[in-house]
Amino acid sequence: MVNVHKMNKVDEKYLQILRRVQKKPNTTQRKLAKDLDLSLGKLNYCINELKNKGLVKFEKFKNKSNKIENIGYILTPSGISERTKLTINFMKLKMKEYDELKKELKL
Repeated sequence: MVNVHKMNKVDEKYLQILRRVQKKPNTTQRKLAKDLDLSLGKLNYCINELKNKGLVKFEKFKNKSNKIENIGYILTPSGISERTKLTINFMKLKMKEYDELKKELKL
């Protein structure tokens, strides 16, 4: 489980990937890497880790011209649940940071 006081960089990247996959499941890995400012290799590694954890599954789809088959990504029910947990923990962390900044400003 994610520590509410600190969200590590891996969890942040996974959250970004899970959010993007849910919004655009038929996106290519190359486009996804570009949108998230990740190298293609790093994204491939992360996507495979998410797949191994059962959070994402792969799906084949044809592009607009129906000539080339691409791989798309779909969140599994576990992936949706994990994305929700990561989002809640991220928001808790940001609210805590806000409260700490507010206290500092009052001093």
